[in-house]
Amino acid sequence: MLLDLTDSQLVLVDYQERLMPAMPERELVLANALRLARAARLLGVPAFGTEQNPEKLGANDPALRELCQRTLTKMSFSAASDGLVEWLRPPARQQAGGNARSLPRHLQKPAAPVAERNTVVLAGCEAHVCLLQTALELVEQEIDVWVVTDACGSRTERNRDAAFDRLAGAGCELTTTEMVLFEWLRSAEHPSFRDVQALIK
Repeated sequence: MLLDLTDSQLVLVDYQERLMPAMPERELVLANALRLARAARLLGVPAFGTEQNPEKLGANDPALRELCQRTLTKMSFSAASDGLVEWLRPPARQQAGGNARSLPRHLQKPAAPVAERNTVVLAGCEAHVCLLQTALELVEQEIDVWVVTDACGSRTERNRDAAFDRLAGAGCELTTTEMVLFEWLRSAEHPSFRDVQALIK
C-alpha cells in the first residue's frame, strides 16, 4: 500500500523552541519536518501544526509554523482530544449565496460534499508522549496514520523506539521523509518532481 497524495493530510506535532533543544537529533528532525511541510505546500496537501502549552514551551519553529495552514494550541498531550479531528474532518460546507427560504426545499441545491482525506502523515515531538497519544486517538477515529520516523524526536532513543514499537503494533505505518515525498509524487513525470527533489538534495 502506497500513500495517496489526494487522501493525505500532514500534521506536525510540537516542534517548539523550548522543547527542541532537548532532542538528540534536533537539527535532522526539524529539517525533515520542514521538508515535509514544503513538499505538502508544493503538492497541495493540507498541513497543520500543534503546540503544547506554548506559554511554557514556546511557539513552533517560525519557518515550520509559516508553512502550516493552522496551528492548534493544546493542553492535552493528544491533539485529537483538543480539536484536531474536527480540523481533519471539517463539516459539510454551507450553501453559498441566497437565503435558504428563497426557494422551496425541493428546488434548493444540496451543499457540496467536502472531499474527505482519511490519511494523516504524522511527525513530531516527543514521539513517546504527544505524537504517540495523538496517533493512537486518530487510529481510534478510524483515520489511517503514517508516522514519519526520521522527523520524530524524543529526549532518549529508548523512549522514541518504544513509541515506534507501540505505534506499529497499533496499526500505524512507519515511514521516512523520502518515502513520503516519493510516494506522493509516484513518478519522475510529476510536474513538481524537480521542486520536491530539490528539497532532498
